[in-house]
Amino acid sequence: MSSPQAFRWIKTECGRAKYVELASRSGVAAKLRLAWFVLIAAARDLSISNQD
Repeated sequence: MSSPQAFRWIKTECGRAKYVELASRSGVAAKLRLAWFVLIAAARDLSISNQD
């Protein structure tokens, strides 16, 4: 199984685990929270080099 495209921007293990948790939820509010999480996590992880 390949990793999600968001893992290009989310580089920490805890961030990736949280992404998987949030992506498994359904509903409009859950999708909005996932988008918000990806935006903030990507901004925070800009200075970290990709571990893959």
